Amino acid sequence: MIDGEHELPLTRQSEILGLSRSSLYYKAVLESERDIELMRHIDEIHLKYPFYGSRRIRDELCGMGYKVGREHVRTLMKKMGIEALYRKPRLSKANSDHKVYPYLLRGLEISRANQVWAADITYIPMAKGFCYLVAIMDWTSRRVLSWRLSNTLDTMFCTEALEEALVKFGNPEIFNTDQGSQFTSEEFTEILISQGISISMDGRGRWMDNVFIERLWRSVKYEEVYLKAYDSVREARQGLKTYFEFYNHKRRHQSLDRRTPNVVYCSMLPQKWVAA
Repeated sequence: MIDGEHELPLTRQSEILGLSRSSLYYKAVLESERDIELMRHIDEIHLKYPFYGSRRIRDELCGMGYKVGREHVRTLMKKMGIEALYRKPRLSKANSDHKVYPYLLRGLEISRANQVWAADITYIPMAKGFCYLVAIMDWTSRRVLSWRLSNTLDTMFCTEALEEALVKFGNPEIFNTDQGSQFTSEEFTEILISQGISISMDGRGRWMDNVFIERLWRSVKYEEVYLKAYDSVREARQGLKTYFEFYNHKRRHQSLDRRTPNVVYCSMLPQKWVAA
Protein backbone atom coordinates (compact mmCIF):
# COMPACT_ATOMS: atom_id res chain seq x y z
CA MET A 1 0.00 0.00 0.00
CA ILE A 2 2.79 2.46 0.98
CA ASP A 3 5.68 2.23 -1.49
CA GLY A 4 9.02 3.49 -0.19
CA GLU A 5 10.47 3.42 -3.72
CA HIS A 6 7.70 5.50 -5.31
CA GLU A 7 8.47 9.01 -6.57
CA LEU A 8 5.73 10.47 -4.37
CA PRO A 9 6.93 11.39 -0.85
CA LEU A 10 5.70 9.12 1.93
CA THR A 11 3.75 11.96 3.51
CA ARG A 12 1.91 12.57 0.23
CA GLN A 13 1.14 8.86 -0.11
CA SER A 14 -0.31 8.87 3.42
CA GLU A 15 -2.50 11.88 2.58
CA ILE A 16 -3.87 10.16 -0.53
CA LEU A 17 -4.68 7.02 1.48
CA GLY A 18 -6.09 8.99 4.41
CA LEU A 19 -3.59 7.51 6.88
CA SER A 20 -1.93 9.14 9.84
CA ARG A 21 1.68 10.05 9.01
CA SER A 22 2.91 8.34 12.16
CA SER A 23 1.52 5.03 10.92
CA LEU A 24 4.17 4.99 8.18
CA TYR A 25 6.81 4.22 10.76
CA TYR A 26 4.86 1.72 12.81
CA LYS A 27 5.56 -1.99 12.42
CA ALA A 28 2.37 -3.83 13.30
CA VAL A 29 2.51 -6.89 15.51
CA LEU A 30 0.39 -9.47 13.77
CA GLU A 31 -2.36 -11.12 15.77
CA SER A 32 -3.34 -14.73 15.27
CA GLU A 33 -6.39 -15.32 13.09
CA ARG A 34 -8.19 -16.81 16.08
CA ASP A 35 -7.50 -13.79 18.26
CA ILE A 36 -8.69 -11.41 15.53
CA GLU A 37 -11.90 -13.43 15.31
CA LEU A 38 -12.30 -13.40 19.09
CA MET A 39 -11.66 -9.65 19.27
CA ARG A 40 -14.33 -8.99 16.67
CA HIS A 41 -16.86 -10.99 18.70
CA ILE A 42 -15.73 -9.30 21.92
CA ASP A 43 -16.32 -5.91 20.28
CA GLU A 44 -19.83 -6.97 19.22
CA ILE A 45 -20.67 -8.38 22.65
CA HIS A 46 -19.35 -5.30 24.41
CA LEU A 47 -21.31 -2.94 22.19
CA LYS A 48 -24.48 -4.89 23.00
CA TYR A 49 -23.76 -5.52 26.69
CA PRO A 50 -21.47 -2.72 27.93
CA PHE A 51 -21.79 -3.89 31.55
CA TYR A 52 -20.26 -7.33 30.81
CA GLY A 53 -16.84 -8.00 32.28
CA SER A 54 -14.31 -10.59 31.13
CA ARG A 55 -16.16 -13.47 32.84
CA ARG A 56 -19.49 -12.83 31.16
CA ILE A 57 -17.87 -12.13 27.80
CA ARG A 58 -15.97 -15.41 28.18
CA ASP A 59 -19.28 -17.15 28.85
CA GLU A 60 -20.82 -15.59 25.72
CA LEU A 61 -17.85 -16.75 23.64
CA CYS A 62 -18.09 -20.25 25.07
CA GLY A 63 -21.79 -20.26 24.21
CA MET A 64 -20.76 -19.49 20.63
CA GLY A 65 -18.53 -22.56 20.59
CA TYR A 66 -15.15 -21.01 21.41
CA LYS A 67 -12.88 -22.67 23.97
CA VAL A 68 -11.26 -19.70 25.64
CA GLY A 69 -10.23 -18.87 29.19
CA ARG A 70 -11.10 -15.78 31.14
CA GLU A 71 -7.48 -14.62 31.34
CA HIS A 72 -7.12 -14.69 27.58
CA VAL A 73 -10.37 -12.76 27.18
CA ARG A 74 -9.08 -10.23 29.70
CA THR A 75 -5.82 -9.88 27.75
CA LEU A 76 -7.67 -9.23 24.50
CA MET A 77 -10.01 -6.76 26.18
CA LYS A 78 -7.02 -4.87 27.54
CA LYS A 79 -5.48 -4.76 24.07
CA MET A 80 -8.74 -3.35 22.71
CA GLY A 81 -9.17 -0.90 25.58
CA ILE A 82 -12.45 -2.45 26.72
CA GLU A 83 -13.66 -2.32 30.32
CA ALA A 84 -16.96 -3.33 31.88
CA LEU A 85 -19.55 -0.66 32.71
CA TYR A 86 -18.47 1.46 29.77
CA ARG A 87 -20.62 1.49 26.70
CA LYS A 88 -17.58 1.93 24.48
CA PRO A 89 -14.02 0.65 24.44
CA ARG A 90 -12.00 3.08 26.58
CA LEU A 91 -9.43 3.44 23.85
CA SER A 92 -8.22 6.87 24.86
CA LYS A 93 -6.62 6.32 28.25
CA ALA A 94 -6.07 9.25 30.59
CA ASN A 95 -2.62 10.69 31.23
CA SER A 96 -2.12 11.99 34.77
CA ASP A 97 0.37 14.60 33.54
CA HIS A 98 -2.14 16.23 31.20
CA LYS A 99 -4.56 18.96 32.26
CA VAL A 100 -8.19 17.85 32.50
CA TYR A 101 -10.84 20.44 31.68
CA PRO A 102 -14.31 20.71 33.29
CA TYR A 103 -17.49 19.42 31.69
CA LEU A 104 -19.33 22.42 30.23
CA LEU A 105 -22.48 20.88 28.75
CA ARG A 106 -24.47 20.12 31.91
CA GLY A 107 -27.73 22.09 31.74
CA LEU A 108 -26.67 23.81 28.52
CA GLU A 109 -29.27 24.18 25.77
CA ILE A 110 -27.54 23.06 22.57
CA SER A 111 -29.62 24.18 19.61
CA ARG A 112 -27.43 25.42 16.77
CA ALA A 113 -24.72 24.21 14.44
CA ASN A 114 -21.13 24.77 15.52
CA GLN A 115 -22.20 25.45 19.09
CA VAL A 116 -20.72 22.16 20.33
CA TRP A 117 -18.51 19.61 18.58
CA ALA A 118 -17.60 16.22 20.01
CA ALA A 119 -14.84 13.73 19.24
CA ASP A 120 -14.18 10.12 20.14
CA ILE A 121 -12.16 7.03 19.14
CA THR A 122 -13.40 3.49 18.46
CA TYR A 123 -11.93 0.09 17.59
CA ILE A 124 -12.44 -1.12 14.00
CA PRO A 125 -12.01 -4.88 13.32
CA MET A 126 -10.59 -6.07 10.00
CA ALA A 127 -10.15 -9.52 8.47
CA LYS A 128 -6.51 -9.81 9.52
CA GLY A 129 -6.02 -7.05 12.02
CA PHE A 130 -7.61 -3.92 13.40
CA CYS A 131 -7.29 -0.17 13.40
CA TYR A 132 -8.74 2.82 15.21
CA LEU A 133 -11.21 5.44 14.02
CA VAL A 134 -11.55 8.99 15.33
CA ALA A 135 -14.49 11.15 14.29
CA ILE A 136 -15.51 14.74 14.96
CA MET A 137 -19.24 15.43 15.03
CA ASP A 138 -21.43 18.51 15.28
CA TRP A 139 -23.59 17.87 18.35
CA THR A 140 -26.88 19.44 17.21
CA SER A 141 -27.04 18.10 13.64
CA ARG A 142 -25.10 14.83 14.22
CA ARG A 143 -23.10 15.63 11.08
CA VAL A 144 -19.69 13.94 10.90
CA LEU A 145 -17.31 16.79 10.09
CA SER A 146 -14.07 14.83 9.73
CA TRP A 147 -12.51 11.47 10.56
CA ARG A 148 -9.22 9.59 10.39
CA LEU A 149 -8.00 6.00 10.63
CA SER A 150 -4.78 4.88 12.29
CA ASN A 151 -3.20 1.58 13.28
CA THR A 152 -1.79 3.18 16.43
CA LEU A 153 -3.44 5.11 19.26
CA ASP A 154 -1.28 8.17 18.76
CA THR A 155 -2.28 11.83 18.99
CA MET A 156 -1.43 12.77 15.41
CA PHE A 157 -4.43 11.20 13.69
CA CYS A 158 -6.68 13.05 16.14
CA THR A 159 -5.02 16.43 15.54
CA GLU A 160 -5.20 15.86 11.78
CA ALA A 161 -8.95 15.26 11.99
CA LEU A 162 -9.38 18.35 14.17
CA GLU A 163 -7.39 20.58 11.82
CA GLU A 164 -9.39 19.37 8.81
CA ALA A 165 -12.72 20.07 10.55
CA LEU A 166 -11.62 23.59 11.56
CA VAL A 167 -10.48 24.42 8.02
CA LYS A 168 -13.66 23.11 6.39
CA PHE A 169 -16.31 24.21 8.90
CA GLY A 170 -14.90 27.04 11.01
CA ASN A 171 -14.70 27.04 14.80
CA PRO A 172 -17.20 25.65 17.30
CA GLU A 173 -17.89 27.45 20.54
CA ILE A 174 -17.23 24.34 22.68
CA PHE A 175 -15.31 21.13 21.92
CA ASN A 176 -16.26 18.10 24.03
CA THR A 177 -14.24 14.87 24.45
CA ASP A 178 -13.48 12.26 27.07
CA GLN A 179 -10.34 12.49 29.23
CA GLY A 180 -8.23 10.32 26.96
CA SER A 181 -4.56 11.13 26.55
CA GLN A 182 -5.00 11.96 22.86
CA PHE A 183 -7.52 14.70 23.68
CA THR A 184 -5.80 16.04 26.81
CA SER A 185 -2.41 16.25 25.07
CA GLU A 186 -0.87 19.67 24.53
CA GLU A 187 -0.76 19.02 20.78
CA PHE A 188 -4.56 18.68 20.70
CA THR A 189 -5.62 21.24 23.30
CA GLU A 190 -3.27 23.94 22.01
CA ILE A 191 -5.06 23.90 18.66
CA LEU A 192 -8.36 24.56 20.44
CA ILE A 193 -6.92 27.18 22.77
CA SER A 194 -5.24 29.05 19.91
CA GLN A 195 -8.63 29.31 18.18
CA GLY A 196 -10.44 30.54 21.29
CA ILE A 197 -12.53 27.37 21.57
CA SER A 198 -13.77 26.34 25.03
CA ILE A 199 -12.68 22.83 26.02
CA SER A 200 -15.14 20.47 27.72
CA MET A 201 -14.31 16.99 28.99
CA ASP A 202 -16.60 14.20 30.22
CA GLY A 203 -16.43 12.78 33.72
CA ARG A 204 -14.42 9.55 33.73
CA GLY A 205 -16.52 6.60 32.62
CA ARG A 206 -19.56 8.78 31.85
CA TRP A 207 -20.32 7.67 28.29
CA MET A 208 -23.67 9.50 28.49
CA ASP A 209 -21.79 12.81 28.40
CA ASN A 210 -20.88 12.09 24.78
CA VAL A 211 -23.99 10.08 23.92
CA PHE A 212 -24.50 11.25 20.35
CA ILE A 213 -21.11 10.13 19.11
CA GLU A 214 -21.64 6.85 21.00
CA ARG A 215 -24.78 6.35 18.92
CA LEU A 216 -22.72 7.11 15.83
CA TRP A 217 -20.39 4.21 16.66
CA ARG A 218 -23.35 1.87 16.99
CA SER A 219 -24.61 2.95 13.56
CA VAL A 220 -21.16 2.71 11.96
CA LYS A 221 -20.54 -0.77 13.28
CA TYR A 222 -23.93 -2.35 12.70
CA GLU A 223 -24.58 -0.70 9.33
CA GLU A 224 -21.06 -0.87 7.88
CA VAL A 225 -18.17 -2.44 9.81
CA TYR A 226 -19.81 -5.67 11.00
CA LEU A 227 -21.18 -6.30 7.52
CA LYS A 228 -17.69 -6.17 6.01
CA ALA A 229 -14.35 -7.87 6.60
CA TYR A 230 -11.88 -5.24 5.48
CA ASP A 231 -8.67 -6.73 4.10
CA SER A 232 -6.63 -3.59 4.74
CA VAL A 233 -6.72 -0.11 6.22
CA ARG A 234 -7.10 1.20 2.69
CA GLU A 235 -10.22 -0.90 2.16
CA ALA A 236 -11.56 0.19 5.55
CA ARG A 237 -10.99 3.80 4.59
CA GLN A 238 -12.90 3.41 1.33
CA GLY A 239 -15.79 1.63 3.05
CA LEU A 240 -16.02 4.23 5.80
CA LYS A 241 -15.77 7.09 3.33
CA THR A 242 -18.78 5.72 1.46
CA TYR A 243 -20.66 5.13 4.71
CA PHE A 244 -20.05 8.62 6.12
CA GLU A 245 -21.22 10.17 2.85
CA PHE A 246 -24.40 8.09 3.20
CA TYR A 247 -24.70 8.94 6.90
CA ASN A 248 -24.37 12.69 6.35
CA HIS A 249 -26.38 13.07 3.15
CA LYS A 250 -28.83 10.14 2.90
CA ARG A 251 -29.50 8.62 6.31
CA ARG A 252 -32.56 10.22 7.89
CA HIS A 253 -32.73 10.46 11.68
CA GLN A 254 -35.96 10.19 13.62
CA SER A 255 -34.56 12.58 16.24
CA LEU A 256 -33.95 15.13 13.46
CA ASP A 257 -37.57 15.01 12.21
CA ARG A 258 -36.58 12.49 9.53
CA ARG A 259 -34.02 14.87 8.07
CA THR A 260 -30.40 14.11 7.28
CA PRO A 261 -27.52 15.49 9.37
CA ASN A 262 -26.28 17.59 6.44
CA VAL A 263 -29.68 19.20 5.85
CA VAL A 264 -30.00 20.08 9.54
CA TYR A 265 -26.43 21.37 9.75
CA CYS A 266 -26.73 23.59 6.67
CA SER A 267 -30.14 24.91 7.73
CA MET A 268 -28.57 26.36 10.87
CA LEU A 269 -25.64 28.10 9.18
CA PRO A 270 -25.48 31.67 7.87
CA GLN A 271 -26.15 31.76 4.14
CA LYS A 272 -22.54 32.76 3.36
CA TRP A 273 -21.35 29.42 4.85
CA VAL A 274 -24.01 27.41 3.01
CA ALA A 275 -23.03 29.03 -0.28
CA ALA A 276 -19.37 28.27 0.35
